[in-house]
Parts: sequence; C-alpha cells; structure tokens
Amino acid sequence: MRTVIGLSVFMMVLISVSYCVSEPEIKGGNMPEIKKLTVTSTAFKEGETIPRQYTCDGDDISPALSWQGVPKEAKELALICDDPDAPGGVWTHWTIYGISPDITGLDSNIVKKDSIKIGNQGRTSFGKVGYGGPCPPPGKPHRYYFRLYALDKQLGLKPGISRIEFEQAMKGHIIAQGELMGRYGR
Repeated sequence: MRTVIGLSVFMMVLISVSYCVSEPEIKGGNMPEIKKLTVTSTAFKEGETIPRQYTCDGDDISPALSWQGVPKEAKELALICDDPDAPGGVWTHWTIYGISPDITGLDSNIVKKDSIKIGNQGRTSFGKVGYGGPCPPPGKPHRYYFRLYALDKQLGLKPGISRIEFEQAMKGHIIAQGELMGRYGR
C-alpha cells in the first residue's frame, strides 16, 4: 500500500514539474501579444438579435460589418461567422479571406460566389460558398460570432476551401482579432 501511495505522489510531483517547465511553450513563449480589433454592424449591436432579413427565415443576406484598429503591419484580413450553440457542434456560416487591410468594412448582401472583388469565400457547414444566415432549430436563441482576424502575411488561399484548411493556414499569423456577437432564435 505504501508503495502505491509513494508512487502516486511521485507521479503527481513529476507531472506538476513537467507542466511548469512546458507552460511557456503552450502560451507561445516570445509570441507578440494579439491586438484587439473593434467589429460593429449597422444591422445589430453586440449581444442583440440579428434581424430576420439576415437569416434563413428572411432574405439570408450578409449584414454590413465595419471594423477599426487594424495594425499597420497587417497584410490580410479574414472573417469567420459561426454558431457555437448548434446541436452538432460549431456550425460555420461564413468564411471570407484575402481581404485587403485597407478595407474598413463589408457592405450588406455580399455575393455568394467563390471569388469576389474583395477576396475569396470558403465553404460553410451548409456545404455552400458564401454567407449562410442563422437558421437554428426551435428553442433557445443561438449566438452567432463574426470574428475578424488581421494576419501578418498574405495567405494566398484558393476560393472554396474548408474552415479547417482556413484555420490551419492562419495559425501563427494572427496579429489582431475582434468579434461581434448577435443572437437569433425561433
């Protein structure tokens, strides 16, 4: 019994020491701090209900978005809209990337095509390219996050890629980010 207790204590100490030694690596060590972007919309304010016209129950068009605080060193902007409350896990409603850092917002009703004037759009969880508005099942309202990222390099991603490919390409290149959250329920 003493051997089992002694071994357990030894393992806990060993795990604690190894965690303390590796913690800076997990946090990124010398990675620069990620700056904050401000993301807003004329359609809804932070935490408010997304109007019906921007959902599958309405016209299913993208809302106008604007942002501030893009660092001078940014080479590209990228946006993801998702629903973390979806029954099957996070549901991707929109990815758009290759946006020039000089652009300060997106108009409403962005065309649902792979490649558009301001950048490229990826595939959503609906299996389509372009914005797919909130469309939750009946019940408690879901949260929809519009997350904007400023990147330190141009990713050169082709149109129509998956969210996984998109996130892998962004890894290690995010220098600023911000988000706007709206709600929608049925």
